[in-house]
Amino acid sequence: MGIRDIIEGKREWRAHVARVKALPPDYQIVYNEIQKYLFKVGPVDLAEGNLLSGLVDFFEEGVAAGKGVRQVVGDDVAAFCDDLIKDSPTYADRYQASVAEEVAKKLK
Repeated sequence: MGIRDIIEGKREWRAHVARVKALPPDYQIVYNEIQKYLFKVGPVDLAEGNLLSGLVDFFEEGVAAGKGVRQVVGDDVAAFCDDLIKDSPTYADRYQASVAEEVAKKLK
């Protein structure tokens, strides 16, 4: 990763943050909680993928339709997050697999 990639990444992130700040306050609160949840759970492709920008797109559509954030994500935000990443491998999945592999090697 070169300096240009880093600069471009920062530029994209700042644009993303500006989009989030343009959302209504209730959407911003839920977005920030979802972001924290995803950073803790750790889907492997979070940094490379477009999950967060897709979430902002989804929220912008909800705002445009005049819906409240609870109408868009439901009352259980954690369940909404789990549905978002249900088919994505997480760092926890990778760690569990590596532990299982190490145990299997040692027990041979």
